[in-house]
Amino acid sequence: MIARRRLIVGGLALGFASVAPGARARRLGPVTKLPLPRFVSLRSSEVNARRGPGLHYPRDWVFQRAGLPVRVIAEHGGWLRIQDSDEAGGWVYHSLISGRRTVLVTAPEVVLRRRPDETARPTAELRRGVVANLESCAKDWCEIGVGKVEGWAPAQTIWGVGPSDFAAAADGD
Repeated sequence: MIARRRLIVGGLALGFASVAPGARARRLGPVTKLPLPRFVSLRSSEVNARRGPGLHYPRDWVFQRAGLPVRVIAEHGGWLRIQDSDEAGGWVYHSLISGRRTVLVTAPEVVLRRRPDETARPTAELRRGVVANLESCAKDWCEIGVGKVEGWAPAQTIWGVGPSDFAAAADGD
């Protein structure tokens, strides 16, 4: 379960940009010149998500899990518009975001494998809600780690990777 607290009750229209999971067209953020959308993680265990890009906008969410992967979908000044795996989010100040790549286990259970192959020896089992560090991706698999445990997980069992993670792996082949 994602640790976040709802501050505003009622019908809130945040107007997130829709991003097709398989979309190839990449645009660059006007401030950072980095691709949009892109995945990053939360730097702090308390991150306020606001309705707009500034302190004068009301808080809609408080994320309460450092390392949680989020998707940056827009930029304005020093503010980034983010979404979590449930598409909840808002605007956060850039210093609360880390470039460290993490993923969220979304399947009930994920068996990590020594190689990116369903028949490879298991190294560990992770449960839904675990946040793991992302090492790399290849084909339909991603190498992830939690503490001293590492292994390959099927990409469809985690959230926090996109087409560009697999395109970079294909370019290196």
